[in-house]
Amino acid sequence: MLTNGRRDLADIGNYRTHEDPMQVVSGRLDKPTIHFEAPPSHSMKHEMNNFIAWFNKTHSKGENKYSPLINASIAHLYFVSIHPFEDGNGRIARAIAEKSIAQSIGQPALISLSKTIEANKKMYYNALENNNKRTDITDWILYFGQTILDVQEDTLKLIDFLIEKAKFFDRNTSLMNERQLKVVTRIFDTGHQGFHGGLSADNYAKIAKTSASTATRDLKDMLEKNIFVKTGQLKGTRYWLHIGF
Repeated sequence: MLTNGRRDLADIGNYRTHEDPMQVVSGRLDKPTIHFEAPPSHSMKHEMNNFIAWFNKTHSKGENKYSPLINASIAHLYFVSIHPFEDGNGRIARAIAEKSIAQSIGQPALISLSKTIEANKKMYYNALENNNKRTDITDWILYFGQTILDVQEDTLKLIDFLIEKAKFFDRNTSLMNERQLKVVTRIFDTGHQGFHGGLSADNYAKIAKTSASTATRDLKDMLEKNIFVKTGQLKGTRYWLHIGF
């Protein structure tokens, strides 16, 4: 499903079969730096059978020796080190980690690892590279375990944000004109992080496609209606949604 329609891949929906080594490289073509080399293609079925047997045993009742964070960390690194597919291994590894957490705690886990990892790809790839050459993976577990905790914290913030968003629109939709509603919707679209540095009067005018004087009147109106709160002065003035989050 991840790679359907790709013409550059020989094996879609199957373990890789090509004879060339699966490597992660950088640098010059004539003098590449090899960061990682996965097991050869001919051993994929054997490696994956071992992985699946390990996963099922580790996550069965009575056999679970480690915390959910440790299980998920090992499952991710184990799978991505085998690298059984031509592409999509990282995405599948993250899905496996989320499955591992859900199975370990006995209920669905409302987290999305991809979003948090994507925000700091360099740290993720550095952690992978530093832990794919030996069996001591303590540093990886510390990194990935903290990432899971960060993801959980982000999810809780997102849930709070969505609740406050619904309350906000219930209170204020009828109080806003079309321009104001457009700007507020745009701010909410950025997620619970909001606009970096807050909303300026210039930002408002650009988003609403209106003049500076109209933007000033709209913003003044929204402050009076307690839709926005203001910080700073003069050119440093910024506007923020007045929500409980």
